[in-house]
Amino acid sequence: MNREYHKWLSPHLKRNMELLVFGHAGTPVLFFPTRTARFYDYENWKVIDAIADKINKGWLQVYCVDSIDLESFYCSCSHPSQRIVRHIQYEKYIVNEVLPLIKHKNSNNYIISTGCSLGAYHAVNISFRQPQLFGKVVGMSGRYDLTLHANNFSDLFDGYQDENVYFNMPSQFIPNLTDQNIIRDLKKLQIVLAVGKEDPFLPNNQYLHNALLKKGIANTLHIWEGEAHRPRFWQQMVQYFL
Repeated sequence: MNREYHKWLSPHLKRNMELLVFGHAGTPVLFFPTRTARFYDYENWKVIDAIADKINKGWLQVYCVDSIDLESFYCSCSHPSQRIVRHIQYEKYIVNEVLPLIKHKNSNNYIISTGCSLGAYHAVNISFRQPQLFGKVVGMSGRYDLTLHANNFSDLFDGYQDENVYFNMPSQFIPNLTDQNIIRDLKKLQIVLAVGKEDPFLPNNQYLHNALLKKGIANTLHIWEGEAHRPRFWQQMVQYFL
């Protein structure tokens, strides 16, 4: 399997950022890491191995990006308003630095955005905010409103709300979405949500699924057996959805 390591100083984040590329051709897959995880974790957790056949055949080319969650959502020393600003800078890094790298290496304009746990949030949020950039999004075990409490998962903004928070929480802004241009682009996007039957994020997935349907935006919600919030389940999900 072709494997590439890339590292550069990001002008948007003012820090070095790393990523791994797996594969030589095929549909590009932008793969966001789980909560506070790193760009190499999906490889270590055998999630990449689970789709190795598709990668080796040139069907998929996977870009595993790094996270800055410890500088944004999980930076308790920063005011919540600064946490979301740092996240927006991360989105700019993805759109203005990572996507151009993908387009430079791969001529296929149909890009899949995906991730597990908090990575699912990243994948869904960026594709819902800028649906014209993606052909498909797959969210696995995600929470799409980070202000919600769910079992041991707390509100990452400590009760704080502002416009930046609102417009980066899909299950907050989708129900009130009226921009017909964005709705039109979302209707072109293939949207897949997958979550465990016992996952604390199941109600939020069901809410987002139904909110999209009410806007006429097709999407599929797949409910896995058990909690399914672990790498061994994500190994199965990527085989099925990517």
